Amino acid sequence: MPTKIILASCLALWISLSATLAQDEFMTRALRLMSETPLIDGHNDLPWQFRKKFNNEITNVDLYTLENTHTNIPKIREGRLGAQFWSAYVPCETQYKDAVRQTLEQIDVVHRMCQKYPEVFKFATSSQEILDAFKQNKTASLIGVEGGHSLDSSLATLRLMYQLGVRYLTITHSCNTPWADNWLVDTGSEPSEHDGLSPFGKQLIVEMNRLGMLIDLSHVTVKVMNQVLDMSKAPVIYSHSSAYAVCQSKRNVPDDVLRRVNETKGIVMINFYNDYVTCSPNAKLSDVADHFDHIKKVAGADIIGFGGDYDGVTRVPEGLEDVSKVPSLVAELLRRGWTDEEVKAALGNNLLRVMREVERVRDSLKNEKPDDLPIPYEEVENPCRTSYGYSTSTASVQSLSAPALLLTLALQAGATLRA
Repeated sequence: MPTKIILASCLALWISLSATLAQDEFMTRALRLMSETPLIDGHNDLPWQFRKKFNNEITNVDLYTLENTHTNIPKIREGRLGAQFWSAYVPCETQYKDAVRQTLEQIDVVHRMCQKYPEVFKFATSSQEILDAFKQNKTASLIGVEGGHSLDSSLATLRLMYQLGVRYLTITHSCNTPWADNWLVDTGSEPSEHDGLSPFGKQLIVEMNRLGMLIDLSHVTVKVMNQVLDMSKAPVIYSHSSAYAVCQSKRNVPDDVLRRVNETKGIVMINFYNDYVTCSPNAKLSDVADHFDHIKKVAGADIIGFGGDYDGVTRVPEGLEDVSKVPSLVAELLRRGWTDEEVKAALGNNLLRVMREVERVRDSLKNEKPDDLPIPYEEVENPCRTSYGYSTSTASVQSLSAPALLLTLALQAGATLRA
């Protein structure tokens, strides 16, 4: 009897040791791949935590010791974060009020964070600058504006934000803008106001292509997704969305759209928020890996990226508690049979490819003039907005220009389909 107990104990110890060694092998591979290819995360809301906790007074904030956030410098280094799109987010309540000012302040705080910690962060605006920062062992820091309400329906504001370094715009957040429907329309909790995009919304997509700004389709309706995929000359991104077939939240991407993202060579950067991972308050790292597996099966590894949504959500999966834990997810993908090339594609190569193509489209449109046709005043009229610059004659021109714009866009889409 004692001999059997000893043998059983030895067997259990051997199994445990074997499992540990196997896991160590996958983690070793994961860290090697992350040393060769930058992990590029599509969405982190640390700037909003600066707003909420410190009113953006980061002079007295130490990112080396900051607690109660998913992100700080030790966690960034442990997580091997090669590049991060920091979110310049302000709530929907700012729409028609001070959204532009507050968004500019969020852009400013990202710049100041990079200036305060030059040994850690390197501000970046291009695919090449991401690689340059990676070679210097710094986290490339890019900016994405989360929500079209931040523009106050102004193409000039879009252009100025681009000049300040913004490289993606999430078309909506969780509210309709005067020119686009948000994802809550698909839940039935809000009415559609534009049947997707209004004529001005389509102008905006054209102008984003011209500028070289990434179009982010997280938070929009499926109708908007398809409209943009129909008309954009450049590939699109989902900065923080997951697979609808795995978790049937309208914030996620349905299979037919995933296939279209593959056809147009875009990217879906997978969200870690429990409610979009399992459609419940609880989730595990393996549940997030299920989204990676599903999207790979449906549309290929070439459209996948990481979009953690850290510091913008209240619940994250067990095993992915903060940015330091991402290597464990990479190891899990390797354990599930992902090849080194597939993992490197998801880590950063896919996003780099998308950025390069967006930059190529921008360069091909360098002779196109900026769009200076404003949104019709009646579409944005509210007590906080003045009408300077608008006149009866201008309104007349706009009412005639909208059908002409739609005809132009239709012809453009037809030419794209024929090409």
